[in-house]
Amino acid sequence: MTVLDGTVLPAASLTNPLIGSLDRELYIESFLRRWNGNTRNAYRQDLMIFLLWADRAGFDIFQLRRPHLELYMRYLADDRGNCASTVRHRIGTLKLFYEIALDDDLVTKNPARLLMLPKHRRDNDTKVHLDRNEMQAVARAAYDASPVDYALVVIMGYTGLRVSEACSLDVQNVLGYTRGHRVMTFIGKGDKPAVVPQPAVVMRAIDVVAAGRTDGVLLRRRDGSRMTRASATKVVQRVARKAGITMKVSPHTFRHSMIVNAIDAGVPLREVQLAARHADISTTVAIYDRGRSNLDTHASHTLAAYLGAVA
Repeated sequence: MTVLDGTVLPAASLTNPLIGSLDRELYIESFLRRWNGNTRNAYRQDLMIFLLWADRAGFDIFQLRRPHLELYMRYLADDRGNCASTVRHRIGTLKLFYEIALDDDLVTKNPARLLMLPKHRRDNDTKVHLDRNEMQAVARAAYDASPVDYALVVIMGYTGLRVSEACSLDVQNVLGYTRGHRVMTFIGKGDKPAVVPQPAVVMRAIDVVAAGRTDGVLLRRRDGSRMTRASATKVVQRVARKAGITMKVSPHTFRHSMIVNAIDAGVPLREVQLAARHADISTTVAIYDRGRSNLDTHASHTLAAYLGAVA
């Protein structure tokens, strides 16, 4: 028996008549095969933490109920010290896992569906992007550092590619044309093919690092190998320091910067959403449009001009 806030929970059996103990891991692997890259790694980590907790408590994950998962959330927060957003993320993985298990008749209901999740209060005042002047300063520092550093910064900061996408580019991926635009073609998040146009500044930077080549790795480290997420992080942090940027900078800062600066430049939100390749425009607004000083473009200015004044 397990006690949660005075409520006695029945111990879940160690075996499920619908799935053997050895098959559990196979089922989890089949679940993970739906995704690739960082998404799969994140889901795997979430599930491994969950399995270790369940095995330690003697629970069969296919016979758990909502109160068991409430106990698990307390474990994440109290024992592991996970913040509210991390707890929500880990439970989100379980919701998806159990929804698929429900479809496969391994559970009778999704125990994570009606969980009361901890509230995550996003700090909307914290600046998470480089503004126009800061972006120009970092681009200048990268230009002075090396052609590869500069190409990395403008590819991410002007087109919004994720660092993994930028590092994955080969020369043959950036020399093609579509509808009169020279484009970058690559496999983006969720294994979705993506085509992104190259503004002139990006095109010039790419031409310098390509140096007349027609194939091979585009962004190369000094030893000629492909730039990685880790090496790209070192590059952007180094050039940001050189540019005098004091805020914490990561490669994803440049994706934030592209999205927020596009909004500040007056690009319609729908176009920003498409450029960022967000499935839902709420992601563009709620997550990326943070810490943005929009006093100059506040709706009150346009409204005041429209309504006029008494005196």
